[in-house]
Amino acid sequence: MCNLKFILILEKDTYKTIASIKGDALFKDKGSKFIGYAYPITTEDEVKNILDDLKKQHHTARHWCYAWQLGFDTIRYRANDDGEPNNSAGQPIYGQILSKEITNVLVVVVRYFGGIKLGVGGLINAYKTTAKLILDECEIVEKTIDAYFKLNFEYVDMNKVMRIIKENNLEIFDQNMDLSCEFLISVRKKKSSKIKDIFENMYGVKIEDVKR
Repeated sequence: MCNLKFILILEKDTYKTIASIKGDALFKDKGSKFIGYAYPITTEDEVKNILDDLKKQHHTARHWCYAWQLGFDTIRYRANDDGEPNNSAGQPIYGQILSKEITNVLVVVVRYFGGIKLGVGGLINAYKTTAKLILDECEIVEKTIDAYFKLNFEYVDMNKVMRIIKENNLEIFDQNMDLSCEFLISVRKKKSSKIKDIFENMYGVKIEDVKR
């Protein structure tokens, strides 16, 4: 007798992230203060500006350690110890991001040195604990992974384009109405092939993929 097992793999089109910025989670150990912050982000470029602002806000601190993760199908991340011993700060922070199963997030822990060294084990615990404290304060939300398209068409085709947009609850996040019409639309990933096929087969409408 042969037992067969079938595994159905569904294409994922949602992800979890934090709903809003959270800050000032405080952890203390032997005089050192660790202050945690969490930020929803969509690009790596945002990280530098956030760090610059925190360094101005905490200009007498000793370290600004952080970790971030971005992406869905292809994950990108970075963990930075900012002068602390290797893997004693950034990786413990990143571990808490992984434990929450979230992406598109930056967590920063600011340290004020209290004069007593904590050792590598103490640092790992402090950065891990502070990151956990701030992420526990965050509201975790689920968002859809979207594909983006540009539509070009003439005014005479407006009604049929809008009919498809309304029937499928598509979002128009930018538009240019000049001599002709240009819409930038977002489509939930699992519906993107269907929507693209509809517009590709619609006379008078041109559709292009847009990278964001």
